[in-house]
Amino acid sequence: MTFFWDYLLILTAYMLGSFPAGYVYTKISTGKDIRNFGSGNIGSTNVKRIAGSKISIYTQITDMVKGLLPVFFVLLIQEYQFLTISPSLIYFVALAAILGHNFSFLLKFKGGKGVNTTLGASVLIAPISVFISVAVYFIVKKGFKFVSLGSLAIAVCLPLSAYFLGHDQNIILYLLTCSLFIFIRHTANIKRLFKGTELS
Repeated sequence: MTFFWDYLLILTAYMLGSFPAGYVYTKISTGKDIRNFGSGNIGSTNVKRIAGSKISIYTQITDMVKGLLPVFFVLLIQEYQFLTISPSLIYFVALAAILGHNFSFLLKFKGGKGVNTTLGASVLIAPISVFISVAVYFIVKKGFKFVSLGSLAIAVCLPLSAYFLGHDQNIILYLLTCSLFIFIRHTANIKRLFKGTELS
């Protein structure tokens, strides 16, 4: 039965992560398909460009909660042991929520870049690393004026801070995987940064 609950929780996390908050909120508030405007991304940064700060904040909170809720539920199961699950399930559930955001089945397996969902999924796994990474994000964003560069700084900082904080290998490997996802999803941004055509 362990595998049944593992697969069910992973699938549930993916489906929850797939809710395209930026797309839905922008559509409701402006009538626009956000994928056709700005950078074309459904994340909170592009939502701010198209629908304004308030809708962007709603998107950011929702995207973080999508990652946090399934991880929190797994922690509850591990604490009270009312289901039999694998010890390492928490990492797969967190990654499933992130992949749901990045490749939403509701948007034909397209989606956002996963930074907010990564932070939400990781804050209960490695809270200090998340807080350090968010602080570095704001420093980099303020200094260089590019959200994407701040996001890449988060990707570098998450596993690096976990390593120096002495976290176990499973957490470091999980955060390295998150970092890889962020870099892959920011490939176009990295190219624009080098060309000097990146949006702020």
